[in-house]
Amino acid sequence: MKSFSLTNKVFSTVLLVASLALISGSDAAASSDKTTQPNILFILLDDIGKEWVSEYGSESVKTPTIDALANSGMRFDNTYAHPQCTPTRISFLTGQYPYRNGWVNHWDAPRWGHGYYDWQSNPSVARIMQQAGYATAAAGKWQVNDFRLQPEAMTKHGFDQYFMWTGYEADNEPSQERYWNPYIHSKNGSKTYPEKFGEDLFSDFLLDFITTNGEQNKPWFAYYAMNLPHGPYVATPHEPEAKTKYAKFAAMVRYADFILGKMVKGLEDSNQRDNTIIVWTTDNGTASNITGIRDGRKIKGAKLLTTEAGINLPFIVNSPKLVPQGVVSNALVDITDLLPTFAELAGIELPAEVEFDGHSFAQHILGKADDSERSWIMAMGGRNNAQVSELGIENSWNFRDRVFRDKQYKLYVNPTNNRDYEKLVDVVNDPEENINLINSKEPKVQQALAKLSAAAQTMPNKDKDPTYRKIAENTWDVPVTVKSQRWKQ
Repeated sequence: MKSFSLTNKVFSTVLLVASLALISGSDAAASSDKTTQPNILFILLDDIGKEWVSEYGSESVKTPTIDALANSGMRFDNTYAHPQCTPTRISFLTGQYPYRNGWVNHWDAPRWGHGYYDWQSNPSVARIMQQAGYATAAAGKWQVNDFRLQPEAMTKHGFDQYFMWTGYEADNEPSQERYWNPYIHSKNGSKTYPEKFGEDLFSDFLLDFITTNGEQNKPWFAYYAMNLPHGPYVATPHEPEAKTKYAKFAAMVRYADFILGKMVKGLEDSNQRDNTIIVWTTDNGTASNITGIRDGRKIKGAKLLTTEAGINLPFIVNSPKLVPQGVVSNALVDITDLLPTFAELAGIELPAEVEFDGHSFAQHILGKADDSERSWIMAMGGRNNAQVSELGIENSWNFRDRVFRDKQYKLYVNPTNNRDYEKLVDVVNDPEENINLINSKEPKVQQALAKLSAAAQTMPNKDKDPTYRKIAENTWDVPVTVKSQRWKQ
């Protein structure tokens, strides 16, 4: 693959993006020419780092479909998410960092109760896409609402159609199944699908949605939150003989690769491949009980850690007629950037009354800019540190741990009110992150420290707690063990 250069590409298709005003609360679709709006398929895998993708140097497994997507599109090398599930997913949905939306910890709403992703208190990428005239759908993992209490949560968040694993609902054993015999919530309620494999059902559902809207010539946005290859590790339909942990995990990665191929073929069969932008990535690094080999190095899974293996994730963008091909980009991108990028691709302005942290990189993926707008990216919230008081979910630390990175250097910031800058590393020349340069006198290092510490200083001293309307207690809520006098909205 070659490095990015605008002079390398001549495009036969030009995406015309109209600037539209977002009218808050309006049910009317944005009035743009739908032929200029690309379809968007966002695929988010669960618990897998670069060391399990052969395009990124994995020697543990082959992922030919993912590799082909990268080689015929753009492969990004400097893309951050957060090191655990909920912070990444809600950052994507809101376009906001966890310190702003409050979800700096992982929280299983259906298993632990109390809190949830509140549609009245938070923005949603799906509602914004609806305003741009898009049909919207989601399938796969959700876990940030309890569908027993909020059966219409997906509709409230802006998804016209949905087919979701519920997450493990406390006191409901069938709901723990996400792979074989999955327990799935749709507009027809929640139920088990006997002898079915979850990813087959999710992908079939989305392909039906994609085909239907293609026939109607309506632009669409689909969010495919794959469960694969998150534990529990299981044998897949293609490799039923897999027995050991590693055999099952590798089989699950290969099945995720197969499902991607199935989605691409569905786009081709419905004649929508050329006008669909596929964004493929993961929510955090591999679980710590799995070790892979990448470029000759053993990489232990770094989920819950803010090391590069936990947060610098595989990220691929592809569309045959819209996105440059064969490009390796070192542009800085993080998970908050997807909402404004999708909005720009759809031709709609973001609501001015909402504070977003993301920056659109639409011009970069369309081949119209050599780089993203960012000079740094950020990830926060290593390991879980939440508590429940009579006021609801609260973050145990006022200021959670976080890291800031440019294209070469990375700054670790401790969870203290005085923001202790504990470590500065050169991630290009020290991929193991062993050498602390915080006291280096080298001018280039000092410049990087000044820039990244200035970024840290832009953030408030106190991270928000999750904001939601309090609901009645349920028998399955985790017990309140910590009393607090902190004010909460």
